[in-house]
Amino acid sequence: MDISVVVPLYNEAESLPELAQWIERVMKANNFSYEVLMINDGSTDDSWQVIKQLHDENPAVRGVCFRRNYGKSPALNTGFARAKGDVVITMDADLQDSPDEIPELYRMITQEGYDLVSGWKKKRYDPLSKTLPTKLFNATARRVSGIHNLHDFNCGLKAYRREVVKHIEVYGDMHRYVPYLAKNAGFTKIGEKVVQHQARKYGSSKFGLDRFVNGYLDLLTLWFQAKFGVKPMHFFGLLGSLMFILGFVAVIVVGALKLYNMHAGNHYTLVTNSPYFYLALTAMILGTQLFMTGFLGELITRNAPGRNHYEISEEIEE
Repeated sequence: MDISVVVPLYNEAESLPELAQWIERVMKANNFSYEVLMINDGSTDDSWQVIKQLHDENPAVRGVCFRRNYGKSPALNTGFARAKGDVVITMDADLQDSPDEIPELYRMITQEGYDLVSGWKKKRYDPLSKTLPTKLFNATARRVSGIHNLHDFNCGLKAYRREVVKHIEVYGDMHRYVPYLAKNAGFTKIGEKVVQHQARKYGSSKFGLDRFVNGYLDLLTLWFQAKFGVKPMHFFGLLGSLMFILGFVAVIVVGALKLYNMHAGNHYTLVTNSPYFYLALTAMILGTQLFMTGFLGELITRNAPGRNHYEISEEIEE
């Protein structure tokens, strides 16, 4: 199979028929063998009924329906696990991503040898309150990830070699950083294509300003895992050791001051009367905890077996 199109969606019943017909026209015009995987992320409208109807009309349309809303990353991860095409295309269901971009994205993967090609909505139809934070967000992502040739990490329209989506795990809200995930997995040939951004035709945006805060936290997590995930002691051990040594030196200083005062005949005082003693002791305890337990929680979370377990109520297969 040439192409798998993965479409995560939430309450997009109005746009799905037009999107499916558009994709079908493009595929037939280019003689592509294909499938469309529509991942219904717990929609409360008629999205799932529309998907089932589309499948009846065109067996190339398949679907997965979550029992509740999990988010875009779980939807993408579920679609990636089921994709069979040599090239996997992701796009949003709101018709702001144009299926007419698919042939060129496919060519860039198959002929130019890219592992991943990300769309860049150079001209956007979003309000200024959204575009300005997005520019800042992308500038930070480029700096941290080292992928300097991408202008729009969060563009939903992307193309991948099948091997890429089978070797990355998209969880939490990590869909913003799929290129970074691919890079960390060893897929370093990452390109970009300017794509058409269309004004939203139906419904309303599902994203609020909180995504920018969450985005930075996720970026920090990815940076940490990429840098210290394999050898977490390089971070926790160093920080813990420094804090312990600082506290230990402080204890010695407090003790030395007590001995000096005793030798000088000054009034006798207990070491525990000094607040610096407790600060030093706290630093030693924190250092020990960081050294012994800090990174264990990160590793347990990273390898939790149920992290990508999602309850599915129905699924349309071949």
